[in-house]
Amino acid sequence: MPSPKTALKLPCLPSSLGAPASSPASSSSSLASSSPWRSRGYLPHFDQHRLVQSLTFRLHDAIPKAVVQSWKAELAWSEDLPATDFRVVKLRTLTSRYEDAGHGACWLREERIATLVENALLHFDTQRYRLIAWCIMPNHVHGLVETAESWPLAKIVHFWKSYTSHEANRILGRAADFWFREYFDRFIRDDRHFAKAVDYIERNPVKAGLVSTREEWRWSSAWRHRG
Repeated sequence: MPSPKTALKLPCLPSSLGAPASSPASSSSSLASSSPWRSRGYLPHFDQHRLVQSLTFRLHDAIPKAVVQSWKAELAWSEDLPATDFRVVKLRTLTSRYEDAGHGACWLREERIATLVENALLHFDTQRYRLIAWCIMPNHVHGLVETAESWPLAKIVHFWKSYTSHEANRILGRAADFWFREYFDRFIRDDRHFAKAVDYIERNPVKAGLVSTREEWRWSSAWRHRG
């Protein structure tokens, strides 16, 4: 697997395309079928092959819905805010901090479950996508992926989540939602953004106070590439 530090040729994208954090419920009807933008009414996603994207998906109970609603109320949130709006940035910051605090059951702390998820991430690497960097935290997962033709990010994430939720619930002896239904993604704009994304993903366990160095965190690309 190529190192995250390998030089990357990024696709040229219009500068007007912002990284979405939210969308109006009606956005799915406003997105043309030929457009790379898509939405199920929760979050918009930009899907295009040969695109490098960072993403985060979390466990179902990592952040209670009431907590997110209270943040939105305090921020005077509107569902049609552009990605550059300070409220969108603030909500992402609050979300990241809450995830890193380790709320919820944190099933990904268990070695069996973390191994299951990591194996799923790596299973089709270099075939359906290129997995550049990843980190499995106690209640959420970060990844940096280059998509391939016929395998948009939504399809990749659906495979990861559907397979691992079934297997994790079987291991845990439970029958309930495992992952939160949505995920957050941003496409990588340039080499500087790429480097920052890799650093953010691999340094997340250090930022959360779980380890002293990124290479110590077993469930990450930093650990796998550590020498």
